[in-house]
Amino acid sequence: MIARRAGFVGLGLMGAHMAANLLKAGWSVTAWNRSSAAAEDFMRLGGSRALNVAALRDEPVIIFMLPDLSFIEDAASGLLAEWRMTPPRPGTLVAVMSSVSPVAVQAFGRAVAEASGGNAVVLDAPVSGGTEGAQRGTLAIMAGGPEDHFGRLLPVLEAMGTTVRRLGELGAGSLAKACNQLIVGSTTAALAEAAELAERSGMDVGALYEVLSGGLAASRVLAFVGPRLAAKDYAPTGPAKFMRKDLSFVLESAAVVGAAVPMASAGAELYGKLTDQGLGDRDLAVVRQAIANLSDTKVTAASMTVLVQETPQ
Repeated sequence: MIARRAGFVGLGLMGAHMAANLLKAGWSVTAWNRSSAAAEDFMRLGGSRALNVAALRDEPVIIFMLPDLSFIEDAASGLLAEWRMTPPRPGTLVAVMSSVSPVAVQAFGRAVAEASGGNAVVLDAPVSGGTEGAQRGTLAIMAGGPEDHFGRLLPVLEAMGTTVRRLGELGAGSLAKACNQLIVGSTTAALAEAAELAERSGMDVGALYEVLSGGLAASRVLAFVGPRLAAKDYAPTGPAKFMRKDLSFVLESAAVVGAAVPMASAGAELYGKLTDQGLGDRDLAVVRQAIANLSDTKVTAASMTVLVQETPQ
């Protein structure tokens, strides 16, 4: 068992709700966030504020919820410097709950072990469920790391999620999240593609999704993202640009083991084009707009070809 104290780094769309749920579960939480507004909101809920990440050095658990591992490494640099001078207590847990590279998080684990004299252990525990799941405390949490340390971290994770599984050693949680994103990203893109095809053919997209939901095409992705796709509602619940990053982790992991991932390759290309179109900060459902833009480009190119062919020589 560990003391019911934790440090939390990153009070963004997901992190703010996750840290709040830790407070509700009776944990004493000290948080650091780059912007002061979110930290002040957290203090109003009963949490404490750290002036910097290094100030969390003596917490038995430190959770990172930042956009990518590069942000985590930057934020943790002062903390690791402190630990090099004075190691933390043995068994200190560092939980990476962001979506990060399964390969790179292993290197981060080695860096933390070296800086802490072996006293701190990294576990990766990325989440799925979106902002709604973060708010309700119903996240699915995919963890990787030593089994005994996972058991000690479990009460922390269970305060934020309802489905918590250890899937192997460090990196396994991130690989599971990459697989999750492969399915979510590909399914959302397929639904968006179907919506564009249906609407351009004169069909009502809402009616299409309704009948699909009664058959084999039904899924939680359809239930969750379908209404936004049909309404062309792209207000962000999670920036679409992160899907490109997550699918790159699938490609990276597949290269290590020699697995063919044609859907991930196609998805990475599509979400890359979405980002190039300037849509990355919108909701994942904006992949429909990206496909519409590609469709319009194709139509314009085809029209130009016909025009050239019909122009008298």
